[in-house]
Amino acid sequence: MRLFTLLACLSIMLVAATCRPNTNSSPEFQQLHRTWLHAQEEDQGDVLVYRPNTYSFPPSRGRTGFSFDPNGLFTQFDIAPTDGLEGRKGTWKPESSHTLHITLDDKRDPDYRLEIVSLEKNVLKVRRVQ
Repeated sequence: MRLFTLLACLSIMLVAATCRPNTNSSPEFQQLHRTWLHAQEEDQGDVLVYRPNTYSFPPSRGRTGFSFDPNGLFTQFDIAPTDGLEGRKGTWKPESSHTLHITLDDKRDPDYRLEIVSLEKNVLKVRRVQ
């Protein structure tokens, strides 16, 4: 009987642990799930402006950006030595309803935070915080 009770408790704990909602998929973050490119022409002081990669940008010598996947995967796009884009893999997770924690797998740069100033369908405004 004790073994049955122990197994039942473990089963309940396992189900509870695997049924946690994915906070990266919460409604407040669903608009993030795409590739964003830096619209530096629109920056306002320390507020950086990003638009979807499908946006009709004016000519530029290159644009950095990032991509947020619903499963917490993150890709940061930097200008490559050959002037193309270099994707650096990592992860993202919410720290609050307006702050994201970014970790890059290659560890060339320290982790950082993005404070979401505003998020609309076609524009993302953030502050980068160390």
